[in-house]
Amino acid sequence: MTVQADIVLRNGPIWCGYEEGTVEALAIWQGRVLAVGRDAEIAALVGPATRVIELKGRLATPGLNDSHLHLISLGLTMDWVDSKPAVAPTLDSLLDAIGARAARARPGEWIMSRGYDQTKLDVGRHPYREELDRASPNNPVVLVRACGHIWICNSQALALAGIDENTPAPSDGLIEQQNGRLTGLLAENGSAKVRAAIPVPSEEELVAGIERAGNYLLSLGITSCMDAAVGQKAGFAEIAAYHRAKRDGRLPVRTWLTLLGDDGRSIVPQCHEAGLISGTGDDMLMIGAVKLFLDGSAGGRTAWMSQPYLGQDQTTGVQMKQDADLEREVMNTHEKGYQLACHAIGDAAIEQLITAYEKALAAHPDPDRRHRIEHCGFSTPRQHERMIEAGIYPCPQQAFIHDFGDAYVKVLGPERGLPSYPLGTWFKLGLKPATGSDAPVCDPNPFPNFHAMITRKTWRGSVMDARECVSPEQALQAYTEYGAFSQKQEHVKGRLIPGYLADIAVFSRDLLTAEPHEILNDTRCDLTIRGGEVVFEREGATH
Repeated sequence: MTVQADIVLRNGPIWCGYEEGTVEALAIWQGRVLAVGRDAEIAALVGPATRVIELKGRLATPGLNDSHLHLISLGLTMDWVDSKPAVAPTLDSLLDAIGARAARARPGEWIMSRGYDQTKLDVGRHPYREELDRASPNNPVVLVRACGHIWICNSQALALAGIDENTPAPSDGLIEQQNGRLTGLLAENGSAKVRAAIPVPSEEELVAGIERAGNYLLSLGITSCMDAAVGQKAGFAEIAAYHRAKRDGRLPVRTWLTLLGDDGRSIVPQCHEAGLISGTGDDMLMIGAVKLFLDGSAGGRTAWMSQPYLGQDQTTGVQMKQDADLEREVMNTHEKGYQLACHAIGDAAIEQLITAYEKALAAHPDPDRRHRIEHCGFSTPRQHERMIEAGIYPCPQQAFIHDFGDAYVKVLGPERGLPSYPLGTWFKLGLKPATGSDAPVCDPNPFPNFHAMITRKTWRGSVMDARECVSPEQALQAYTEYGAFSQKQEHVKGRLIPGYLADIAVFSRDLLTAEPHEILNDTRCDLTIRGGEVVFEREGATH
């Protein structure tokens, strides 16, 4: 008896993977890919109950995998004041938006906003505390830069956190003053006291954030993601929230949980005690790596560089950990059996991390642990050689090139800024780079990311070293197969071959042949399938 497919997609192209190329039709049965091939071959699997989806020339691909974002944070910030440049391009418009939210807020309610970039504001600087005071005189305000590493607070927020002119800045952070007065700017762990003062989200708020952000990802063709710092908002309670979301059918996307591991905030001891180590879970919800923060962001001038940023202060950024502390944390985590996925953007931070990984792997060899360097923005040729030797992989976000490339050149100069996030080099070296958005740092919308991979163009049209461009097929490989590889799941998902999970995205135009400007400005996800189930259909899409 011939099996009858649950769903058949036909009249492709259907891109099955970098090596597999495209086919005309694909059949799904019981949540997995049953068969791929010519339309006439797959037609034999169509039965009375089969749903047939006519692609009509639209491209179907494996579901996209955003390999580094913050799902809970994305969901929570979707309810914050939006201060992204596209929404609030001027300081006045940003302050007006905060003022409007404050005007309808309850007394004492925190006003949270995220997305501004001082290099894109009309004033070309960070907002000041006094400006936020005028916008919201009766409510505490926190304005978070797009990168998440710099916070601007009004006076009430600083007071509630117990920060004044006499508060010492931590060694791994900044509490900025000018002329003996707080400006409101807090960088890296300079914001720790404010973080502690903000009310912790309830479990229901966490689950609602997971659901809200996950449904947004499905609308973009993203079926898998990595939550890059579970525990940042509510500690170990986020593990419970994820499992409740899964139990209650409110986890829209496959999620790989990366556990916050920094001393003082780590949830790793509780997870390890509960038996939650890398690989625990299932295809829908899995414990992934452990996250440590080594530095900040390049656009915020806090990524740790070996040479100073441009400017009179001669800063080299923020070193978050001393060598001995990092090596101890990495060794301890590695010994417990965890994969590590640590934040390192500047070349000095990358150097420090590679050294710590090398020492852990030398002490406890594991040729397939796949420790990751998250972001890895300013890596050097010698560092690449060491990564290859040790089996360490970069996990970048090419959306950064689109959103922040011009800022990199502004703060570092063209010699260091233009070749940042060298995707083409990593491909040539076989380092299997994944890609992602770091949402809510960047919007998870994949099309600016895809456009940046194939053109190296920023939002302004500047070209960030065209030698690092990759082909459309390679860009899709980064978004699918290499995303799965980064999570040790390349034998389960990331390609459309028989037996693999039937996670599929259908786009309004063919990304393999469309003009780059069409991809950036006029392409949408029309339909998303996760595990053989249609979980998103764009209203009005033709099929």
